[in-house]
Amino acid sequence: MKLAKLILALAVVAMSFNGAAQADSIAVIHAGQLLDQPGEPPKSDHSVIIRDGVVTEVLPTANVNEADLDIGPDDTIEIHNLKDKFVLPGLIDGHVHLTSELNPQGRLQTVQMSDADRAMMGALHARRTLMAGFTTVRDVGAGTGDAIFALRDATARGWIPGPRIFASGATISVTGGHGDGTQGYRDDIAHMFKASGNSGTCDGVETCRRAVREQVRRGADHIKLTATGGVLSNTAAGTEVQFFEDELQAIMDTAHSMGRKVTAHAHGKNGIDAALAAGVDSIEHGTYLDAESVRLFRRAGAYLVPTLLAGQTVVEIAESPNSFLTPPQRAKSLLVGPQMIEMARRAHQGGVKIAFGTDSGVSQHGDNAREFELLVKAGMTAEEAVYSATVAGADNLGMSDKLGTLEAGKYGDLIAVDGNPLEDITVLLDVEFVMKEGVLYKD
Repeated sequence: MKLAKLILALAVVAMSFNGAAQADSIAVIHAGQLLDQPGEPPKSDHSVIIRDGVVTEVLPTANVNEADLDIGPDDTIEIHNLKDKFVLPGLIDGHVHLTSELNPQGRLQTVQMSDADRAMMGALHARRTLMAGFTTVRDVGAGTGDAIFALRDATARGWIPGPRIFASGATISVTGGHGDGTQGYRDDIAHMFKASGNSGTCDGVETCRRAVREQVRRGADHIKLTATGGVLSNTAAGTEVQFFEDELQAIMDTAHSMGRKVTAHAHGKNGIDAALAAGVDSIEHGTYLDAESVRLFRRAGAYLVPTLLAGQTVVEIAESPNSFLTPPQRAKSLLVGPQMIEMARRAHQGGVKIAFGTDSGVSQHGDNAREFELLVKAGMTAEEAVYSATVAGADNLGMSDKLGTLEAGKYGDLIAVDGNPLEDITVLLDVEFVMKEGVLYKD
């Protein structure tokens, strides 16, 4: 009898909890100027209402009535008065490497640092990135360990402050090519890296398919491949195409069949064109693209992520009397870096879709907004540059339903600056207010 009464009492308690109203977290942001939809004119004296991390309304501040917010007895509400600020959606950087940063000890750190060390370093970089106003990033290659996936999941759970991360895992590359980070190490050390089973190196159609599937198994949100040689790989293998046509096609087909977008690191024209012909969704860098490449971009509807800041950074390091780059790295830096501004100008004039990306990790994390100035130098208007880091950035990720604008149903990601970035793009170098999914991180 006592047991029956206890079971009945527990059932009543459970029913009372299930029937209780869920407490909501509400944020109201009053903006002096609001660019809720980049590409359209900003609005004056408008407010954004965010409930449980999602935008529910954008309306004139004069029409905001607390009685209409449907506030429950257990709900919490925060009101942020930004009537002297310019508010816009959180920024999107489509090319970062959060678990590393170029430095004189980089090659030594490859064999010194554990995966846990990389995750801790990534946490530091993630916080700096978020504080700079970038609430979403795409990480495009972070070695063979699981640090980037742990970092992605930790920021998603709110364990550490950082942007929303879309991660590729290991880069798909040919043995000895850009993305195979074992050049210059002893054979036993190189084989140790590859023995982990997480390496993205592949040769031939079958192993390239397997490499893609392995990254998907590990949790990759997208696939990154190196269609050409690169600047910072420690080999004098140039910057042209390194995969064969059948290998490229196998990578694209395998990734797309498993619901993953593919982006290709590509400097040389032949590699750019080959990746576009094979069906790649975006090209990173694109240094030597030409008129034919532009035509292929437009036909494919693919994005270009120019990473102009990376080009400027490697030139600065290579020209320094204290440069720590190896001879192959220095030679390629001085050859490739100076080409990138004019490349972006050609692409923009040719109507190529451009998404914002910095290659931070080559440049310092937290300095991401410097890319805006370089995009404007390459011929984009300030409005187009902002669009590339919001609406275009979301589309490049396949996340236009959740990111890029401040509309009902989208994530409550927004930033505020002291000035109008459509008139002076440099105001984005000093972001004063950062909110991600309705949670305030910088005020």
